[in-house]
Amino acid sequence: MHGSPHIVSDVMTRTVATVGRGAAFKDIVRTMQERKVSALPVLDAAERVVGIVSEADLLPKEEFRDDDPDRYTQLRRLSDLAKAGSVTADELMTAPALTVGPDTTLAQAARTMARAKVKRLPVVDHAGLLEGVVSRADLLKVFLRDDEEIAEEVRREVVAYLFPGPVSGVRVEVRDGVVRLGGRVRDTSLVPVAARLVRAVEGVVDVRFDLAGPHRSTEHGAH
Repeated sequence: MHGSPHIVSDVMTRTVATVGRGAAFKDIVRTMQERKVSALPVLDAAERVVGIVSEADLLPKEEFRDDDPDRYTQLRRLSDLAKAGSVTADELMTAPALTVGPDTTLAQAARTMARAKVKRLPVVDHAGLLEGVVSRADLLKVFLRDDEEIAEEVRREVVAYLFPGPVSGVRVEVRDGVVRLGGRVRDTSLVPVAARLVRAVEGVVDVRFDLAGPHRSTEHGAH
């Protein structure tokens, strides 16, 4: 699958807006507005990612601006109330930051986002230095792959591997990311394996099969 963007560094955004620990509340809001982002990595003096400050971290200040919460709310929303009184990125940020490395696979990054319910992740090197940001939209870029590019990868990486031969009897067609495999194969038990491998090709939306076993000979063997 040499043509596929397998890892985060292939799709991440490399130019990233950031703030330092001491960034003021209004400066954070202004940066978000100017860069049209909803979260910013927070860097320490050594340029390492130490946290993330998001719109969700800033909203409590407006929510509790003219409100005097009762005791129950104070206990239940202790973290939000603390943020409502915060004025710098260091006080507002969520830390430690949830990050991924540039060599993280797209599938792993997608699972991390889904489990943490976040829309983007800072990408850091082994020293914690920021290399970029990967977002949900970045992960979806794989579905923009050309159909023929996907078909060629399926032929090369799946069909040639599972159904080898001078001329494979398996046809590969791709339309709008949907892969269709047709023809005859020697071993139909390999079809479920082919399904898993084809679905692992980045950009594949679905897989359809019309594969049959080999032609049965009508001649009787010698007794």
